[in-house]
Amino acid sequence: MSEKRLLLGDEAVALGALHAGLSGVYAYPGTPSTEITEYIQQSPFARERGVRSRWCTNEKTAMEAALGMSYAGKRALVCMKHVGMNVCADPFVNSAITGVKGGLVVLAADDPSMHSSQNEQDSRFYGKFALVPILEPSDQQEAYDMMAKAFALSEALKLPVLMRLVTRLAHSRAAVKVGEPLTQNALDPDSERSHWVLLPGIAKRQYVSLIGKQPEMESLSEASDYNRLEIPDQVGDDAPTVMPGSDRASLGVIACGIGFNYVSESAPEGLSVLKISQYPLPAKQIRELAAHSSRLLVVEDGQPFVEEQVKALLGADYPVCGRLTGDLPRTGELTPDSVAAALGVSGGSAFAAAHNLAPRPPQLCQGCGHRDVYTALNQVVAEYPNARVFGDIGCYTLGALPPFRAIDSCVDMGASITMAKGAADAGVYPAIAVIGDSTFTHSGMTGLLDAVNDHADITVIISDNLTTAMTGGQDSAGTHKFEAICLALGVEREHLHVVVPLPKNMEEITRILREEINYHGVSVIIPQRECMQTLGRKLRQKKQEAK
Repeated sequence: MSEKRLLLGDEAVALGALHAGLSGVYAYPGTPSTEITEYIQQSPFARERGVRSRWCTNEKTAMEAALGMSYAGKRALVCMKHVGMNVCADPFVNSAITGVKGGLVVLAADDPSMHSSQNEQDSRFYGKFALVPILEPSDQQEAYDMMAKAFALSEALKLPVLMRLVTRLAHSRAAVKVGEPLTQNALDPDSERSHWVLLPGIAKRQYVSLIGKQPEMESLSEASDYNRLEIPDQVGDDAPTVMPGSDRASLGVIACGIGFNYVSESAPEGLSVLKISQYPLPAKQIRELAAHSSRLLVVEDGQPFVEEQVKALLGADYPVCGRLTGDLPRTGELTPDSVAAALGVSGGSAFAAAHNLAPRPPQLCQGCGHRDVYTALNQVVAEYPNARVFGDIGCYTLGALPPFRAIDSCVDMGASITMAKGAADAGVYPAIAVIGDSTFTHSGMTGLLDAVNDHADITVIISDNLTTAMTGGQDSAGTHKFEAICLALGVEREHLHVVVPLPKNMEEITRILREEINYHGVSVIIPQRECMQTLGRKLRQKKQEAK
C-alpha cells in the first residue's frame, strides 16, 4: 500500500535506498549529503533490518567498505559531497574495472554556488571518466524512485552506478509517494576471483569488458523512462509573453536533472524539450530534437558537462547555447529567473535580491573552544613577524574571518599539515598547522607521518571539540584516540601536549605554544573541549530524561 510523505531530497534518497533492500550505507558527513546517512541512522525500519550506518573515517574508506559489501552480494550505498569524490576516486574508478555483485550506488551531492564548499566541480565528470551509468533526479519523487532503479541497474550491468544531486534538490522538500519495501539480498560472497584481483593481465581484460558494456548503457539511456523527448505538434495560442527577437518555435531545450523543473516553470507552450536524467547521453534523442529545432539550449546545474558533449555530437555548425555561450550564467546554481531569461520569457524576477540588508558573515559560536585557541595563537604569533598559519576544513576555518584573521590558507581536507611542512621545507619559520579532530583522522594523519619522517620544523594544533561540528555534530572517528595516534606516528612524548582551551588557561596555552614553536622539530598541541552545540544538546536531553 502506497503513502505520501513530505521529504527532503536527501531523505527521499535514503528512504528509496531502504525500500530498495539496502544493507549498508557508508559515508563521511559533508553538506549537502549529510542528511541521507542521518535519516538512515534514525530510521526504526533501518534498525529493524540491521542496516549498517555508522560514519566512516573518510570517503575512500567508505567506498572501499561499500565495495566489500557488494562483493558479499548485498546492496550498499556510498554518500558524500562532491569534493568527497576526489578522495574516493581511486576505489571508485577501479570499482568499474572489478565490477560489482550486490548493487552499489555512489551518491554525490554537488554544491553549485559553493554554499558550503571550496569549488563547484560537477560529479558527472567522474561518472563519465569511470565509464559507469549516471542518474540525476529532477525532483524528490524521482530521487526516491531512482534508488530501486539504480540498484537494479547496478546488478544488471555488474557496475557501480553514480547518482548526482544538487543542493537545491537535496535540501528542499516535496510530497513523495512511497511504495512497499523490497527484501534485502541474501549473503552470497563472490566466488569468482578472475575480476576482483586487478593484476595488469586481469585489469586489461576487465577494461575491455567495461568498454564492451558502453553500447548497452547507451541503449538503456535511450529507452529510459527518465529521459523523455517532447516535441509538440504546434505552438499554442496562450503561450507566455516572449521577449522581442526570440523564436521559441525554433528553439529546442535539453534540460538535465533539476534544470527540468526550472524549464517546466518557465517554458512557453509548444517548446520542444528533452529531459535527461540518465546517462550516457541519449544520442538518438538529441539528434531527433536537433532535427526539429534550429538551435538548442542546454539547461544543466553545474558545469557545462552536457553542453560540451552535445556540441561535439552535433558538430561545430549546429548552434548550441548554454553556460559556455553566456545564455546561462557560467558560475553558480541555476534559478527559475536565469532559465526564464535564457528561454526568452519576460516577467518580473521572483528571486530579486533583497535590499538594505547588512551582510552577516558566519562566526564561531559564542563559547566555542576554537575561539580560545585562536586568541592564544594570535597572541603568540604576533611575536614572530614571519609566521604563517595553515588552516584546514571545518568550522574553525571561520578563524580566517574577523575578529581573529588567524589563518593564512585553507585548501582541502588535511592540507594544513602538509602545506606547513612544505613551507617549512622552503624556509618558512614558524610554520604552524591548525586542523580539527575529524579532519585529522580523515586525511591529516598521513601528513603528520610525513612530517615526523622528515623531521619537519612545524607545530601542529589539533583543535579537538569531540565531534564533527561543521556538519551538525556527527561522531568523530578519532575521539579520545589522538594522543595515542600521534605517539604511534612518531611524535615525541615531550612534544605532545593536551590543553583545555578556556580563558583561565591562556597563560599555560601561550607558554606551551612558544616552547613548541621554538623547538625545531615536529610538535603537536591538542586543545580539547567539547563543542558548545553538542554539549547543549546533551544537557537538554538529560534534562528531558530527568522529567
